[in-house]
Amino acid sequence: MLKFVSFAPMNIFKLKIHFEEAGKEPVEFPITQNESVLDICLDNGIELQHNCGGVCGCSTCHVYVNKGMDNIQEISDKEEDFIDRAVNPRITSRLGCQCVVFNGDIEVTLPDQHHFLGH
Repeated sequence: MLKFVSFAPMNIFKLKIHFEEAGKEPVEFPITQNESVLDICLDNGIELQHNCGGVCGCSTCHVYVNKGMDNIQEISDKEEDFIDRAVNPRITSRLGCQCVVFNGDIEVTLPDQHHFLGH
């Protein structure tokens, strides 16, 4: 008897990344439901610091959300506390590890990463 496996349809959205660092042009990547901005950056060779390993334990993967704030998970109290410690936080600041897409496109700006040790 043949058994068929069915897979739930995968929602694919668009992630556009801008860079504060001079000379870097914006890039776009597909992002699927439940993936984070940090995941996509790491998968595509984009340097986004993540000293805690992407578990909402620091502020080094700090990004600015330009568009699509309603398409990512809501900010938690823990994330908000770490954003307060980030370099140059703004009202649109989020942590890349916590920018998990659930329903649509997102556009972010990565702050210049040169102020971190090792750059």
